[in-house]
Amino acid sequence: MGLMLLLGVFALCVVIGMPVAFALGIAAFSAVFYEGLPLLLPFQRIIAGVNVFPLMAIPFFIFAGDLMFHGGIAMRLVRFAQSAVGAVRGGLGVVNVFSSMLFGGISGSAIADISALGSILVPVMKEKGYDADYAVNVTVTSSIAGIIIPPSHNMIIYSLAAGAGVAGTVSISKLFLAGVVPGVLMCLCLAITAYIIAIKRGYQAEKFPGWTVLAIHFASAVPGLLTAVIIVGGVLSGVFTVTESGAFGAAYAFVVTCLVYRSITWANFKIAVVSSVRTTSMVMILIACASAFAYMLTFYRVPSRTIDLLTGITENPILILLMINAVLLLLGMIMDMAALILICTPIFLPVAYSLGMDPLQFGIMMLVNLGLGLCTPPVGTCLFVGCAVGKLPIEKAVRTIWPFYMAIFVALMLITFIPAISLTLPTLLSG
Repeated sequence: MGLMLLLGVFALCVVIGMPVAFALGIAAFSAVFYEGLPLLLPFQRIIAGVNVFPLMAIPFFIFAGDLMFHGGIAMRLVRFAQSAVGAVRGGLGVVNVFSSMLFGGISGSAIADISALGSILVPVMKEKGYDADYAVNVTVTSSIAGIIIPPSHNMIIYSLAAGAGVAGTVSISKLFLAGVVPGVLMCLCLAITAYIIAIKRGYQAEKFPGWTVLAIHFASAVPGLLTAVIIVGGVLSGVFTVTESGAFGAAYAFVVTCLVYRSITWANFKIAVVSSVRTTSMVMILIACASAFAYMLTFYRVPSRTIDLLTGITENPILILLMINAVLLLLGMIMDMAALILICTPIFLPVAYSLGMDPLQFGIMMLVNLGLGLCTPPVGTCLFVGCAVGKLPIEKAVRTIWPFYMAIFVALMLITFIPAISLTLPTLLSG
């Protein structure tokens, strides 16, 4: 009965439009009160949830991404991508994917990717004769590269959620490495899909600008690209902790946008500060309340019950992993990613771990799933933002976006059932 109350109060709060963080907190307090537990308990869990030193890296990552977003980095990356891969049929679609892969590794945010690259590429693609739905769909689906390709603050949240689980502490540095190959694989699947659709629709190739122009655009993009190299390289080399690396990355982003590119104005700097503070506040409140909610899930033995439920349906590990994927995808379509990472990791990680799946592989699988959910109605945040940027009705985008969904799904299945895709790089570079 207590578990039904916990889930029921949470569902009711979400349905009536309450912010997810408050819904999690109210549900946890309701369950604590029902069970007669000390009311001090949820407060302790809320404080403990954010009293974690690695979480200090999140505001630095977010601030660095906002500085890059408002500091003109996106335009330079687009120019480099267009010079490098724009000469193929439907090249701007491939450029869009390639740009998302580069910018995602800097910003770590799908929404920032769409806002920055979409506002540049979608109008250009329309001018070059590309259909609006194609331009928007490529932009929306490729944006989730920022979630998977490091650095990503969602990886830090997953590491936190998995840290006290059955698998022990999940290394953030290894998680960063685990996301590289899957992120590139997913972008490759999307690029192939964009190319095939471009051929079917008769889109023409852009003219190759020449090696000199390519070299110039690459040199212009290098200072921005080095942000991700510094952040990830500092963690992997042991020179920085994750938090120190985030702080140094933010400082470097400030230097690049202010002194190297000289492209950020005082007004845009203030916007970046306000935006990063707002985003950080939302994420931290969510983490705090989700910590109390997750504690009550553990109190009701939801992880062990989930294992019993799934193994009671079937003992086939392939079917169990497919069911986990399906549940994560459905939840990702209707809820915030950070909240789902904190709620679902303690539930499904023990199941996957019992099947022999490495926590690093499971984390990447979860992030891809939830990223796909961000592009999917009814609450697909990336889809809504992309349609707003492209000035396209959502129903028109959804009508033709399914090939890109299938591309991500193919990558997801490969990540789920081929451990080497996620684990080879962490094994080689940390072994």
